[in-house]
Amino acid sequence: MKEPDPPPKPPMLVGWRELVSLPGLGLRGIPAKIDTGARTSSLHAHVLDDFLRDGKRFVRFAVDWDGERHFCEAVHVDVRGITSSNGDQQTRFVIKTPLKIGNLTFRAEISLADRSQMQFPMLIGRTALRRRMVVDSGHSWLQSPAIAHKGRIRR
Repeated sequence: MKEPDPPPKPPMLVGWRELVSLPGLGLRGIPAKIDTGARTSSLHAHVLDDFLRDGKRFVRFAVDWDGERHFCEAVHVDVRGITSSNGDQQTRFVIKTPLKIGNLTFRAEISLADRSQMQFPMLIGRTALRRRMVVDSGHSWLQSPAIAHKGRIRR
């Protein structure tokens, strides 16, 4: 007789803003807005180049974070038309890389965008949240205890 499947794990509870990491890109402690109104996650980045390596398409980009400029490379999975928060249609590179929130790490699609006019350098959209997280819009930093106790963003 086959053992029954274990019950599914309940989704992680996150606040409307959290610290996230992109370990595949070497980036940690990025303040992110958790946004169920956005489909795609996005990262503030300056695209420098797209190129082929061993038959795969890559994108090279710079992320200005924590007082430093980080140069990153990732396989780019798509170039998409994405509607920004102000309704403008933009063409963006989309990468897929590990994303870490709290103790949960998973691969997420992230568009590279100019977010210099936004409050948060990263936005986590509902595709990344789906079946993994539930958002408590009345709280912040639920998976970021270091910030929850200090009550401010380290930049």
